Amino acid sequence: MGLRAGDWVQVRSKQEILATLDRTGRLEGLPFMPQMFRYCGRSFKVFKVAHKTCDTVNGTYGRRLAGGIHLDLRCDGQAYGGCQAECLIFWKDAWLKPVSDGLDVAGSAPASQSRATIPAQGCLESDVLQATSISRENEVAYQCQAVRLPYFTKPLPWWRLDQYVADYVSGNVSLRNIFDGLVYSVYCKLTRAYHPTLGRPGRWLYDWFQTRRGGTLYPRHRGRLRPGEVEPVVNLNLQPGELVRVKSYEEILSTVNSQYTNRGLFFDGEMVPYCGGTYRVRAKVSKFIDEKTGKMRRMKTAAVILEGVSCGSCYSYKRMFCPRAIYSWWREAWLERVEEESKSRTAASDIPSAQRPKSLVNF
Repeated sequence: MGLRAGDWVQVRSKQEILATLDRTGRLEGLPFMPQMFRYCGRSFKVFKVAHKTCDTVNGTYGRRLAGGIHLDLRCDGQAYGGCQAECLIFWKDAWLKPVSDGLDVAGSAPASQSRATIPAQGCLESDVLQATSISRENEVAYQCQAVRLPYFTKPLPWWRLDQYVADYVSGNVSLRNIFDGLVYSVYCKLTRAYHPTLGRPGRWLYDWFQTRRGGTLYPRHRGRLRPGEVEPVVNLNLQPGELVRVKSYEEILSTVNSQYTNRGLFFDGEMVPYCGGTYRVRAKVSKFIDEKTGKMRRMKTAAVILEGVSCGSCYSYKRMFCPRAIYSWWREAWLERVEEESKSRTAASDIPSAQRPKSLVNF
């Protein structure tokens, strides 16, 4: 449909969507999940064009997706054992049709008509529900979009320049962010970030330059904890709606080891731009689906999701500018509660609730 981020679309009717699905409730391998039916007939803005994504199943970097769209809608996990990851939902353009300013365009041609009018193969709503899981060795293995990702995408080498053109043309990423991101990648290659000769002075120069211009520090500094040191545990008992401040980058580095983890939870470079910012607690994560196995996993200590704080894929190795916007998971040791009486002083950073740093890429 030639959609761009910010365009309005309407989700097709349940009957139209079922007509595109096979008996397993999938179109070109992409599962249509039961909770998506509630959006039928409603209009939404395109959040990002999902022409590519990251492979969180096999860790093989980027993947290409034909006709993929992200609306600003996330999985509630109700059909998948109550998974709390809140992944952004993938939509096929065959399940959508264009609208103008949130209203239907009279007489507009159906989107992806060749696929939308494929004769129905007998898929029913009950088939979609049944396809949410399978039994393996007396355990339930869920089959959500995140688990099935390798089956509806294809490998995308990082050096394919057409993907970055599509990032810009689709409105996913600004030209400035593309330039800054590519310069960052080249910088890391040239300085060999952890080379004994060039690495340390290269990182120091990067941080010096960024500090002078108010940019993001080098996002791949190793954690300060030495082997055998106890990883700190903090229990703030944070609840959704509370206001918190993310600790400074240096403070967080003192709580993670050389593998960037605190008790197994990874502190990613994509989280660095949010350090020092103030955000609302969106939710706690204590259980989630393991995308490699489809099985439910439970965390010993719940992680925290913050409003509007997600992966910008600006510092990601060989998968730059993935539009998936996966929520970052935070240890409470990396946060501090903002007291009620100080909220008025943070009003500027608390509006809107989906606050983001001024730039995810600041080379």
